[in-house]
Amino acid sequence: MSGTLFIVAAPSGAGKTSLVKALIERERDIALSVSYTSRPPRPAEVDGVHYHFVSRGVFELMIERGEFFEHAVVHGDLKGTARAPVMQALAAGRDVLLEIDWQGARQVRAQVQDSVSIFILPPSRQELERRLRARASDSEAVIRRRLDDSRNDMAHAHEFDYLVINDRFEDALAEMRAVVAAQRLKSANQLKRHAVLMGDLLKDA
Repeated sequence: MSGTLFIVAAPSGAGKTSLVKALIERERDIALSVSYTSRPPRPAEVDGVHYHFVSRGVFELMIERGEFFEHAVVHGDLKGTARAPVMQALAAGRDVLLEIDWQGARQVRAQVQDSVSIFILPPSRQELERRLRARASDSEAVIRRRLDDSRNDMAHAHEFDYLVINDRFEDALAEMRAVVAAQRLKSANQLKRHAVLMGDLLKDA
């Protein structure tokens, strides 16, 4: 039995990280894949929890070794998902969630055709800018670059299976949970998960 690979992407500031955190807290049988990045940690970020923080040289060596499931340049920094832990979890029947950008999502979908992808949109450009500024952790130049990059990010929203607009947080979270539930209730997945039950229900009296 294999698990489902869920992919979540969004422009910076759309609330992706907060939504994913809340989803994982409520859907405890989904494993969150921790990405690698070449950028330094922000205040309060913990290595191995928010990202695996490595130098650019180490990251590039991992690329050469073929250790990444996907990798891309995001806002000038390298980000990627290690292949081995994702594949091991899926093979063991565990659902896995990747919190990545649209470039990485495109790479993953090409390799895992039955993956389920979700793109999160902000309710407006004004709200997107407000959220980026509310972080109070990035310079004005970084904020402007992220706003510019967001246009390109959102132009790829149509490539995803589901779109969630993060206006009210609880509504957006409920919609993401609905996607997870719908995927798990698909007959093919239910038949695998409940093979013993089906065998008992269909056996001769």
